[in-house]
Amino acid sequence: MHELLAQAPLPVTPGTYFGWGPVMIQSGNLVVILTMLALFILALILPFPGGRSRK
Repeated sequence: MHELLAQAPLPVTPGTYFGWGPVMIQSGNLVVILTMLALFILALILPFPGGRSRK
């Protein structure tokens, strides 16, 4: 039994946090938010396929 516990993975450590004044965010959440913002901006800029050829 002790051998199984010795092979168990180490507990998860807390992530890296960034802070700007009263705002504190984890690095993983920051990556997700920045990716969502980039996709939103691309959705606004890029035209729909075949949208300009119709009259």
